[in-house]
Amino acid sequence: MIAHLRGTVHKLHPSEVTVDVQGVGYRVAVPIDVWEKLDEAAPAMLWISSYIREDRFDLYGFADRAGQRLFEELIKISGIGPKTALELCAVPRSLLREAAERQDGSILKNVKGIGRKTGEKLVLELRALLEKDPMILGTPAAEESRGASYDGDAIAALTSLGYDSPTAIQTLRNLPSELKTTEERVAAALRSL
Repeated sequence: MIAHLRGTVHKLHPSEVTVDVQGVGYRVAVPIDVWEKLDEAAPAMLWISSYIREDRFDLYGFADRAGQRLFEELIKISGIGPKTALELCAVPRSLLREAAERQDGSILKNVKGIGRKTGEKLVLELRALLEKDPMILGTPAAEESRGASYDGDAIAALTSLGYDSPTAIQTLRNLPSELKTTEERVAAALRSL
């Protein structure tokens, strides 16, 4: 199996890159937040998860081992395929932790591929995963110290306007903390998109 790739990154379309390793280009699907951080034609290293089936051999890349491990745990869940797992890996881990701890699937309803039933099942699986490995979604204190807070209504508003949830979450995360209302956050996010 391929554990990691180190080489020159060439961005294709959002969530997909090629990594040129000594003249061999590997097509790798990555979470949108990882894609945004990668620089075109710059060297990078991605941790790789291979997804092999009869009719496919896909590579999924992550900036760190924690993202890779989360992806591998998510695709073990019945009903969660690699594309949905990749979408979930782009969601801040503190939001996944919050959904699991509150047992609130509605927090994840704006993630592409997650409906009401899948969201309810997913929070149960995430809760079980947290009990097995409390560090898989990071520590709550680490997220709180960075001042992470998420406005579910603002995320819903942006996704209803056609933006994918990882992009909406990332945009909202980068907004100034003095914006207090959902309306202010959505307006500022739309200006920055």
